[in-house]
Amino acid sequence: MNQQSMNQAGQAQAQQQSQVMNEPPAIMTTKDLLYVNDMLAWNLNAMKKAHDFASRCQDTEIKQAIESAGQMHERHYEQLLTCLQPSQSQPTQMQ
Repeated sequence: MNQQSMNQAGQAQAQQQSQVMNEPPAIMTTKDLLYVNDMLAWNLNAMKKAHDFASRCQDTEIKQAIESAGQMHERHYEQLLTCLQPSQSQPTQMQ
């Protein structure tokens, strides 16, 4: 691969990485579902750990920071669940 084609490939990859998806795709692959499952598990685990750590913490300032982090993970978990719920207008499809 020459230098020019490497530069073009790098530019195309940078453009793909900078695109932000506002909505989940209508079709999710098995790999997508496995990744979403991992994200749900990570957020649920972080939320539980934060709740446990906050309940053991004596310093109120630190306790509030840990509770805030746990609430953030809970919001992310809920957002993921919302994205997975099928919309009324489109049937759920898998590849």
